Amino acid sequence: MALGPKHDKSTKFWSLPFGIVIGITLGLQNGILAGISFALGGLWLSPDLDIDSKPLKRWGILKIMWWPYRKIIPHRSFFSHGPVIGTTLRVLYLMAIFTFMQLILKNLGIEPTSLSTENLIKSIYQYPKSALAIFLGIEGSAWLHLIQDKDPLPIKWKN
Repeated sequence: MALGPKHDKSTKFWSLPFGIVIGITLGLQNGILAGISFALGGLWLSPDLDIDSKPLKRWGILKIMWWPYRKIIPHRSFFSHGPVIGTTLRVLYLMAIFTFMQLILKNLGIEPTSLSTENLIKSIYQYPKSALAIFLGIEGSAWLHLIQDKDPLPIKWKN
């Protein structure tokens, strides 16, 4: 199993080649999005958010928002380290937190900006290739993490 510094170094290294490959297939703009998403995914949305890890600490004071996730999702389970499902759950969890924060702001009389969940969903439909590039970047960094842990498709996951 790789340690945090190795995960970080590999994430930073592979974000550029990953972005180039996606750029060749989905266009330059989407390649840039994929490369940035790969880096951000590996450094901030790692499968290791369910433990006291470097990616969790990078959230600073906002790491408190990951507390429910850490209590619900067991480490190295299908839901944290499962290909596609792990990334999907982390992204959906983050969107749920974002939506909850918007509701709190709205109840305090503060109107959410154009960065609303509704606008995000509209953007996904309006720019499907860009949304795909972003998701592939985050998922690609998760796969790199799993491969470095020598466990990309674990036979026995903890339940």
